[in-house]
Formats: sequence, structure tokens, C-alpha cells
Amino acid sequence: MDQPILELRGITKIFPGVKALDQVQFDLRPGEIHALMGENGAGKSTFIKVIMGVHQAEEGEMLLNGKPVHFKNTREAQKAGIAAIYQHVTSYPHLTVAENIFTGHLKVRFGIVQWKAMYEEADRLLQELSADFDSHALMGNLSVAQQQMVEIAKALSLNAKIIIMDEPTAALTKRESEELYRIALKLRDEGVAIIFISHRFEDMYALASRVTVFRDAHYIGTYDVDGITNADLIKAMVGREINELFPKPEVEIGEEILRVENLCRTGYFKDVSFAVNKGEIVGLTGLVGARRTEVVQTIFGAEKLTSGKIYLEGKEVKIKCPSDAMKLGIGLLPENRQIEGLILDWGIGQNITLTELKKYVRGLFINEKLEHITSKDLAEQVDTKAVSIFDKASSLSGGNQQKVVVAKALGSDFKVLILDEPTKGVDVGAKAAIYEIMGELAKEGYAIIMISSEMPEILGMSDRIIVMCEGRVTGELSREEATQEKILELAMAKHIAAAEERKVQTGEE
Repeated sequence: MDQPILELRGITKIFPGVKALDQVQFDLRPGEIHALMGENGAGKSTFIKVIMGVHQAEEGEMLLNGKPVHFKNTREAQKAGIAAIYQHVTSYPHLTVAENIFTGHLKVRFGIVQWKAMYEEADRLLQELSADFDSHALMGNLSVAQQQMVEIAKALSLNAKIIIMDEPTAALTKRESEELYRIALKLRDEGVAIIFISHRFEDMYALASRVTVFRDAHYIGTYDVDGITNADLIKAMVGREINELFPKPEVEIGEEILRVENLCRTGYFKDVSFAVNKGEIVGLTGLVGARRTEVVQTIFGAEKLTSGKIYLEGKEVKIKCPSDAMKLGIGLLPENRQIEGLILDWGIGQNITLTELKKYVRGLFINEKLEHITSKDLAEQVDTKAVSIFDKASSLSGGNQQKVVVAKALGSDFKVLILDEPTKGVDVGAKAAIYEIMGELAKEGYAIIMISSEMPEILGMSDRIIVMCEGRVTGELSREEATQEKILELAMAKHIAAAEERKVQTGEE
């Protein structure tokens, strides 16, 4: 067995009131891709920052090539050959790719920046990664996947022998993820060791030979990927068996609550019609570009409707803006919770009560005691993990941020809840908790529209499924008749039809 290139033993990190890491351990072998998994809040990000010298551990030791090391800052870690690529790329959008790659370590000779040499080196690194752009491109014009490629090139420019990738596929499409896999495997074959942090099982299976699991700031174990089952991995991550990942309760479906007829928004979607009943979860799905989000944003009044009708409890309603929708009892939990669903610098309680602040106004003042009691009760209803409701929303894990957005909806008098990708970017334990909340809301009589790109989620939680393709509804399936194959066929309906038409025109068999 190879001697570890990097080893951490008994690492403990304490923040005021919180033990973020408690005697954790980890080892990385040369030329290995080692997955690090755990629920949001398990301590993975803190662990990276200890390795990179951003945080200093209170206890424990780190060894690099068998020798003890202690990094006081990121620059020291980089000089030692360790680089980190984070989920949210930190770059300079108005600078070129080459300038971003060499930020902090410009090529200088006799006090003069060697621009030509820098651009040539940047192009060489990009060619190694098979990039489809060059070093003169502006960083701000690149996609997220391309920006991550630049970060990898930057790591290689530092001669990194260890690269840490923190949730790199979270914002990528399937095709972009596969391209990242290709690059990671190429680096592994060239002897680079990679710590790959992800909540996605498919990332682990595609890349890693071993997986280490953290839970609640503790080390749980290290396992061979080939020798651990999904059930065992889930149990290690959440501390319990999830025999039923989709806890869909039996609910008696009531009368129609919301119906939309022939909704059109020029350039986006056309003739969209469907209904949702009391106690029902209707899944809205399709491939990238299906325009699901645009449809619900228009129903909610965030975008202007070109034509069509919206009925609430049998009566036609006019929704010109989100406040109209909320007054009528329609709530939307947006896909991007951090930008559209929360004010991250505000406290949890303030976020929960924000949309219904008038309920707590007494004369010229806000009844803060009532506001605190109510927000605490709502946060507890969805089992938000936090020290107090005064903690900033930014301090929470992704799953707990999503729970705060749900709690905010529960504090309003909604009849219809639209959930746009409710489990996007959260770990398996938080997903199960959100599904349970959805089931309880359905039992309480909420009419729920759930947008999801995850097939198991759509099949597991929906009473009915509406499938879209390029701005059109292409089919509706009951829970009983829905299969992955049927959904995919409807999601690709226009593409299949176009292919058939091309065959006819070209005379192909």
C-alpha cells in the first residue's frame, strides 16, 4: 500500500459555541481520487480550510509526505503543492483567463512582468485540459464549468500535487460534469492526488476509489467504493437507515385549487395548461430548456403573462406581481434560495417573518417578542438545525437554509405552494427531511407544485406528473403509470419528432 501523500490525525476545530471538527482523520494516497462525503454541516468545508491554512486546528497534526506541516495561510499551502477549487469560483471577471491563472504569482523578470510567457504558459495549460477557449478570453464571459477549468489550470500553474475540489459539479449540467470527470481522471493518471467533495453519489462512483464519511463534525469511516452499498453509505452519512427515502403519505386528494389554461409568454412557453388539487403534489419536470421555472415564475407574477387564464378555487384571478399572488394564497420557493429566497446577512427569525411583517406591527413598532416566538416555532416545525433564530442565514448549511425558506412559507396563509427544485444542492439526509415536510404539507391540504430535474424525486413524491419540452406540455402521467422511460420519452418529444421528420425528408430508413 502506498504511503499517504497527505495525512491528518485527530483534527479538532472549535468556533465560539460550536465544535466544527472533533478528532477527525483522513489520508490521501498519491494518484488517488478520494471522495469526502457527509451531510451539509458535517464539517467538510471547515476541514478543507484547515488543510489550506485558512483555519488553524486546536488539536491534531497534518503530515505531508510523512513530515509534519502547519500552514498559517493559503499561500503556504500552495507553496507546498496543495490547491483548492471551491464550488463558488472566486475570480476577477474583468481580467483575462491568463491574468486570473497567474494572480498572486505573476511571472516577473528583473521587475518586469513577462506577459508573453504568461499567456503562452496559460495556453499550454488550457490545451492540456482540452479547453475550448484561450488565455485572452475575459473570465466574466465564461460559463461556470469553464471558470472551474481555469481554476484547475491555476492549480497546475502552482505545480500542485494535491487538488481539493469542493462540490465542483453542483452548478454543472450532466455534460459539463462528465467533462470535469474526464479532467479529474486525466490528472489522477498523471499522478495528481484529488480530494473530491460531493453530495452526489454519481460523482463518487464515477471517480473515487475510496470514500471517507464525516457526520456531525466526527469521522465515521473510510470505505472502498467498490465495497460499500448505497444503503450503507446513507446510513453512515445520516446516522440512521433510510428504508423509505421518499416518505409519501397517503392523502385524500380534494377539490381543485389552482388551474391554468393556455398560458403563453412570448419567446418562452406556449399553451401551458394543468391543474393541482387540495392535498396533491404535482411534479413538473423536463430536460434543460423545458421552461418549467419560467412557467411558475409567470404564475407567481414575477414575469409578465402574454395570454392565458389562471383560476383559483374556480374563479379567474389576475396576477400582475408577486404580492398579488401572495395575497391570493400562492407561494413560491425559488430555485436559487441564496439570492431569491433569503437575505443571508439577516437572522433566521427575520427571514422567516419577512413576508408577513405586518402581522407583528403594533402601532408604529414591531412586536419583537411575538415575532421571535412565532419564528422560533416555525423553525422548529421544519427542524432547522441552528443555535438560535438570531444566527445569520449565511451560517446555515444548504439544507437548513432551504428549511428556513419553507418555514417562511408556513408563516403565510398560502393555499398553493410552488417548490422550484426544493432539494437542489442539499445532501441525502436533508432531502429526506424536506420530503417529509412536503408530505405533511400535503396532508394539511396544501396544493403543491414541485419542479424537479431528479427523476427518482419526481417518481417518488408526485401524485401526478406534468412533462414539458421546450416550452410546451407534452404529456401528463399518473403516479401509477409513470416510469423513467415514459417521462424521458415525453421530455424529448419535440426532439424525437424532429428526428423522425428529418428521416422522412432525407429518405432515411
